[in-house]
Amino acid sequence: MVALAAFAGVVPMAQAADEAPDVMIKRLSDDVLAAIKADKAIQAGDTNRILGLVDSKIMPNVNFQRMSAAAVGPAWRQATPEQQKRLQDEFKILMVRTYSGALSQVDDQTVSVKPQRSGPNDTDVVVRTEIRGRGDPIQLDYRLEKTPGQGAGWKIYNLNVLGVWLVETYRTQFAQEISAKGIDGLIATLVERNKSNAAGASPKKG
Repeated sequence: MVALAAFAGVVPMAQAADEAPDVMIKRLSDDVLAAIKADKAIQAGDTNRILGLVDSKIMPNVNFQRMSAAAVGPAWRQATPEQQKRLQDEFKILMVRTYSGALSQVDDQTVSVKPQRSGPNDTDVVVRTEIRGRGDPIQLDYRLEKTPGQGAGWKIYNLNVLGVWLVETYRTQFAQEISAKGIDGLIATLVERNKSNAAGASPKKG
C-alpha cells in the first residue's frame, strides 16, 4: 500500500479554500510524491524524516481530530481531553509507522484523479484516484469535508485503499481493545505497538 504517498502536500490556506477538492488532491499528491522522490533519507526508511514529512505536509490538510474520534468510536466522547490527546498522538505515530515502508518504495508512481461526481455546493465529498507505476494501479480514495471560517478549505478525514476505509478498519480493532481494557488500555496497547514497531524499524541498505 502506498496510502501516505498520495496523502498530502502544502497549499496556501487562501488558495486551498478556493480549490475544488479533486484539484486539491491532485496538487497535494504531486507535491508529496515529488518530496519523497527528492529525499534519499525517506527512501532509505528514515522514520524521523517521514515524521517530518507528515507534520509539515500531511497534517495541515487533515481533520485528524475527526479521524481519531471516528476510529475510536463512541468511547471517544467518554475520554478525557488528556486521553483524547494521547490517542491522537499515538494514532498518528501508528499511521506513520504503518505506511513508512510504502513511502520508502515510491519510485516512478504518478497519480490519476478520476472524474468528480460531487456538485459545486457539496460540503462532504469522495475524491477517487489511482496510483500508477510498476504493477497494477492502486485504488486510493479520499473522503473530505469543507471547513468554514478561518483556515477554511477541504480537509481529509478518511482514506480508502483498495476498497477498505482506513477509519473503519481501525475502529474494529480499537473497539475490541476498549471492550477488554478501556480507553487507558487502548492507549497502552498503542504505545506498546508503536514502541515495538520502532524497535523493529531500521533504514534499508542499498
